[in-house]
Amino acid sequence: MKVLLNDGLEKEGLSIFQQAGIETDTKKRDATQLVAEISQFDALVVRSATKVTREVIEAGAKGKLKIIGRAGVGFDNIDAAAASEYGIVVKIAPFGSTNAVAELAVGLMLAISRNIPQAHHSLKNGVWVKKKLGGRELAYKTIGLIGCGRIGQKVAHIADHGFGMDVIGYDIKPCPESGIKFLATKEEVLQQADYVSVHTGGKDIIIGAKELALMKPTAYIINTSRGNNIDQQALYNALKEGKIGGYATDVYKEEPKVENDLFTDKLKELNNVVLSSHLGASTMEAQRETSTEMARVLSSYLLGGDFTNAVNAGESIEVEENVVFTLFVHHKDVPGVFANIDKVLADSNINIRANYSRQINTGYAISVYVLHHDVTSEIVAKLKAVPNVCDVKY
Repeated sequence: MKVLLNDGLEKEGLSIFQQAGIETDTKKRDATQLVAEISQFDALVVRSATKVTREVIEAGAKGKLKIIGRAGVGFDNIDAAAASEYGIVVKIAPFGSTNAVAELAVGLMLAISRNIPQAHHSLKNGVWVKKKLGGRELAYKTIGLIGCGRIGQKVAHIADHGFGMDVIGYDIKPCPESGIKFLATKEEVLQQADYVSVHTGGKDIIIGAKELALMKPTAYIINTSRGNNIDQQALYNALKEGKIGGYATDVYKEEPKVENDLFTDKLKELNNVVLSSHLGASTMEAQRETSTEMARVLSSYLLGGDFTNAVNAGESIEVEENVVFTLFVHHKDVPGVFANIDKVLADSNINIRANYSRQINTGYAISVYVLHHDVTSEIVAKLKAVPNVCDVKY
């Protein structure tokens, strides 16, 4: 097995691949080279720099490419639809940067509340400014979370336990186990919150002019999700007209492509904003954790068919939300058994959704078949008659 790490990977991740017996290549390919050479690799891992286009995927599908990994949370730079068409799994590493992004969100809350960047800037320019930079404390305010996933939950924990804030949250898929004390509608969150922290992802607008109009004139928005999640023109107007208190963000609708490139977002014209340059996952700890997570989930697919962290395929059968039936087969662990079992099921017009098999005692195995249709006693009798099958239960 051979993996192309086109945007590099930390040594901890490289070590995991090495231990798994998977060869790695860290040479950077440009778009043309990637199309020309990707077919020789079993897997491709990228960060945000490499764009995995349909052309790249089509070239890889003609060769050995089986999986694409994004060493991070978002996968906007990967054509996941094209990957699905060609039977190529796309995986992400969402857990490594959870703490880093959550900490940055809280840092931006503090920065916008206490005018820390403005004070820093004035002092760097040799000017002592104090009276104009009076701020607000976070303690005992209400924070509203739009998106209550991993990062939202971490922010909630810090806000609650660290500042004694009241936490309310909205999520398109409410999860009572999220730890968020009060799950509300999006409108309720926007109306009640002193701070609105966005953790949704995707490309859809979550907060537009209508939503901004619901907010308190003193409320702040913190965005460490995606620039697209907020209507940028409506946001600019609300900030300029003082309809909300301020905005602190790490993400933008259009971001510079290379280091030291010109930053043109017109939010920089406003005084009630705090801006950072997409630093959410840019910590040593997050990079290390993300690299090891990516290496583990990619290796587990190549070597064992594990779908954990897949974004274009269900991680488990349950995710697909289809009715399934289980069949338990105790058999000798010898060649040909699966083929004969599969034939009986196929002849009975029963589709096999999955087959999980493990050794149980020397020379024997237990195989659990997940089926789209239930079996009958007649089918079970046929399966028991298959050579090397010891028992069948359902």
